[in-house]
Amino acid sequence: MANHVKTDAPALKPSTIPRSEPLPWELPKPAEEDPEAPQRLKKILASPSYRPADHDLEFLYQDDLRFFRLQVDFLKAERLLQENQIKHTIVVFGGTRIKEPGGAKRKVEALRAVLENRPDDADLQKKLAIAERIYAKSGFYNVAREFGRLVGESGEGPSDCSCVIMTGGGPGMMEGANRGAFDVGAKTVGLNIHLPYEQYPNPYITPDLCFQFHYFAIRKLHFLLRAKALVVFPGGYGTFDELFETLTLMQTRKIQQVPVILVCEAYWKQAFNIDFLIDEGVVDPEDRQLFWYAETAEEIWQGILDWHKVNGIPLF
Repeated sequence: MANHVKTDAPALKPSTIPRSEPLPWELPKPAEEDPEAPQRLKKILASPSYRPADHDLEFLYQDDLRFFRLQVDFLKAERLLQENQIKHTIVVFGGTRIKEPGGAKRKVEALRAVLENRPDDADLQKKLAIAERIYAKSGFYNVAREFGRLVGESGEGPSDCSCVIMTGGGPGMMEGANRGAFDVGAKTVGLNIHLPYEQYPNPYITPDLCFQFHYFAIRKLHFLLRAKALVVFPGGYGTFDELFETLTLMQTRKIQQVPVILVCEAYWKQAFNIDFLIDEGVVDPEDRQLFWYAETAEEIWQGILDWHKVNGIPLF
């Protein structure tokens, strides 16, 4: 019986065994066999038909492949959220223009300085008035930040991902909420959206949990898929869009009801007059119960905890 020599060298997989001779297709047809072959091959390699389908953006962005783009737009974020064990979210929306107090104050001071040299400039006066109103609301940045901290410290502490802050990923109120969670070392999620102009996510989102979506519809789906509360700070069109869509879904019983808290009652009662809508008969009185108002981070968080306790729906 033949003796076999043992060796410590690992066996090579068939695909890694080097060939002594190249296969026929590994070399292009030489010019000496056909002078026009190299140029013909160049045209073939440059043709869109030769691109692998998963590398061909021109192909992938055709209208009849929208179903595929919708799937992958959803699946990428879903897979990473699962891998990070994100179970429940507290979704925070609010105006991107309402910055932290320091920045808002500096803008007011800069406009006042310019206005001193142009006191009759009506357009500048209007800009200053708006900047002053933004500055007056900028304290809510700190409320959002404190709220993010409370959520970040909840459960079993910052390492517990059973309930995390999720925002639209932008500046302003959303930045404040992400920042509060960041301050205590908790994971925090940002769902950004691809827009025609340059934009940046705020720097307080957990890097592995900052997503950029192509479709608003998929982004909206992820906002509500794990949501255990919606906290809405003063804001504009984008904030109203998410707020009213959520209220509509709850009103029509398309989703399970979650607590919706509107922060800054004075702002929301003027921007969204629910009593007027009830009096006009376009919504029912019971729809008024779909949300409530709050002013402080503690009030917001305690309201969410109480709601879940009363309704028997575990938050953790």
